[in-house]
Amino acid sequence: MTNPDRTKASPPSHLDFLYPPLAPLASGMLDVGDDHQIYWEQSGKADGVPVLFLHGGPGAPSRAHHRQWFDPDFYRFVTFHQRGCGQSTPLAATHANTTQHLIADIEELRAHLGIEQWLVFGGSWGTALGLAYGEAHPATCLGFILSGVTLVDVEDRAFWWRGARQLFPEAFDRLLETLPHSRRHDPMNALHQLILDLDPAVHMPAALALCLYSAATVGLQPSEETLKLYGDPNVALPLARLFLHYSANVHFLEPGQLLKDIDRIADKPCTILGGRYDVTTPVARGWALHKAWPGSTFQVNERGAHALSDASTARTVLDAIENAKQWCS
Repeated sequence: MTNPDRTKASPPSHLDFLYPPLAPLASGMLDVGDDHQIYWEQSGKADGVPVLFLHGGPGAPSRAHHRQWFDPDFYRFVTFHQRGCGQSTPLAATHANTTQHLIADIEELRAHLGIEQWLVFGGSWGTALGLAYGEAHPATCLGFILSGVTLVDVEDRAFWWRGARQLFPEAFDRLLETLPHSRRHDPMNALHQLILDLDPAVHMPAALALCLYSAATVGLQPSEETLKLYGDPNVALPLARLFLHYSANVHFLEPGQLLKDIDRIADKPCTILGGRYDVTTPVARGWALHKAWPGSTFQVNERGAHALSDASTARTVLDAIENAKQWCS
C-alpha cells in the first residue's frame, strides 16, 4: 500500500526561487571606532552594479542565503552585520550604537570598498535604516527596494507591542509570563531592564521569550527554522538587546523624520513592498511612505506576511530586484 504522506508535494519554499548558493568574493572586519568592528562581505559580480543589503532587527544579521536573492552575474552584493550583532564585535554591545553610528558605518564601508553609488535594499528595520542613510547621503544611492516598511516611530512601536498581540494572544501571554505581574502593564521597559542585566540567569530567559514571540508572528505559519534560529542564545541576546535599545529610544530619530526628509531622495526610483498579513511592519506604513514619495512604486502581496521565507513574498521580492536592473543600466 502506498503511504499517502509520501505522495504529498512539499509546500513551496523561498529557497526554491533563489539563485544557487555562492561564497563571498571577499569579507573582512572594519574598525569603525568606539571599540566596534563590523563584519562585511561581498559576493556576485566583482564589477557588477553594487547593491547594499541592510538587514533587519536591529540585531538580526544577514545570513548566507541573502546572497542568493541577487543575480550574481549582474549585482555586486554587499552586506555588513550592524554594530553588536552577528560576527561584528563586541556582541550585543549598545554603547555608541545608534542610527547615526550605523549611517556613518555604511559610508565608511562604501569608501573602504571604493564604491561610488549603490542600490539600497532594506528589509524590515533595514527599510528605515536605508531611508535614513539615503536622506543623509542621497548622492550615493541609485535607488531603493524596501520590503516590509517601518518608519520606526511611536505609531509603529505601539503597534508592535499592542497590535500583533490581538492576533497572537497566546504567544504574547507566553512572553508576559517572563515578567512579574507588577511589570506586565509595560512589557517593553520591563524586558529592556531585564535584558540589560549582566546576569545570564536574568537576561537570557527574557531575550529568548522576546525572540520566540517575534518568531511566532512573522510568518503566515510558524517556521521551525525561524523558531530554531531565534532560540539560539547567541542570536537571541543581541537581537533582543539591540531591538529594545533602539525601540526604547525611538530609533534615535526625530518624530516623523523619515517622511519629513523624503524630498531629499524623492527623485530616486523606489519600489515599496508589503505583505497584506504582515503584523510586524503593517502595510499601512509602506502606503504612508508611498503617498509621501509620489514617484515610488507600491506593491502589496495579497498572500504575504512579514518573513521573506514565505514563498509568495520571495517571488515578489525577487521580481522587484530583477526589475531594478533597469535603474542601473
